[in-house]
Amino acid sequence: MKTDNIFYKLFQEFPEIFFELIGKPETNLNLYEFKSQEIKETSFRLDGIFLTLETTPNEPIYFVEVQCYKDKVFYDIAFSMLVRYSNSNE
Repeated sequence: MKTDNIFYKLFQEFPEIFFELIGKPETNLNLYEFKSQEIKETSFRLDGIFLTLETTPNEPIYFVEVQCYKDKVFYDIAFSMLVRYSNSNE
């Protein structure tokens, strides 16, 4: 989807925007690497993910899924992607 690409580029270039949006502007951006991550099985692709660096494994991981229209099953799909990610990265 075209908007996914726009937001991916936005968060790739300016990660501080994401942390402003979630109310954590003080987050040290050097602790994270933003990239897209495919979740195998039925092949779901997250819009983006802020993964912690190997040197900071205790920091939280942030999943990014931009929704620009109303979707009644958005939370169901998002939660299932998080569970699949968790299962594939144990």
